[in-house]
Order: sequence, then C-alpha cells, then structure tokens
Amino acid sequence: MQQSRTTEIVTGAFVLFGFAALFFLVTQITNKEFTAGGAGYSLLANFENIGSLKVGAPVSMSGVTVGRVESISYDMQQYKAVVSMHIDAKYNRIPDDSDASIMTAGLLGGQYIGVTAGGSDQYFKEGGKFAIVQDALVLENLINQLVASFAGKKSDSAEETKK
Repeated sequence: MQQSRTTEIVTGAFVLFGFAALFFLVTQITNKEFTAGGAGYSLLANFENIGSLKVGAPVSMSGVTVGRVESISYDMQQYKAVVSMHIDAKYNRIPDDSDASIMTAGLLGGQYIGVTAGGSDQYFKEGGKFAIVQDALVLENLINQLVASFAGKKSDSAEETKK
C-alpha cells in the first residue's frame, strides 16, 4: 500500500513538473510584445490578400521590429483587408512614401509586415496610410500557377507532335 502511494505522489509531481515546463516554454516562445496603449502612432495599409497574417505579428524595417499589427478588418467599399499597425514612438522618422509588404519568416514561418523606407523628407504621422503595398504570396496560388503552366506546355507539345 505504501509503495503504491509513493508511486502516485512521484507520478503526480512529475506531471506537475511537466506542465510547469510546458508553461515556461510557451511563455518563452510566444513573442508577443504588445505595446497597446503605449507611446507611438498607428499606420494603415490596404491589402488584396493578407494570407495568414495575424494580430500581434511584427512590423519590421531592415529586420528590426518597429511595431506590431494592431487590428485586421475588411473594407466593404474597396473589397480589401485593412491592416492597422502600431509603431513605437521612437521610430517616428519613417518616410511617408515607404512601402509595406507581407512577408513570411522562413519556409513555413509566420507572416509579418516588412516596411521598406522611401526617400521622402516627410514622415508618417498618426493615421498615415501606406500608398504602396505588396500582398502576401500564398503558396497554394503559386503551386496552382506552376501546375497550370506545366499543363499548358504539355498540351502545346502534344499539338506540335501531331503536326
């Protein structure tokens, strides 16, 4: 009876330790540095396709995180996704002719917004809007285009062989 009780206590402690370790890993892996309500300003961008961009995704320039995606909505007049970004106050000199692209971190990584600086002497202010955007590249669309192009080449070569 005593052996069974000891085994149950050790097993329970092991399970609790496992949950604590899992909780620690989850808190370390998720990089959600939300600055909601913090100093900074909001920028907007309209995209045809945002892919799997999520709220909280980084906004970066030259690989440096300058802000986060604040919200994603849909504009029924333009039929586009509207992405609102919160940019940290210390990055207040982003030229207003800069462009925003939805990029993918690695082959299967999450998506983020990459900002490429323009050459203007004027800088974005609160509520500024990106005029130049590049939509997300959706892997399924690329594969469909590749298959369609191969199918077209095969039918063209089959017609040439018949002649």
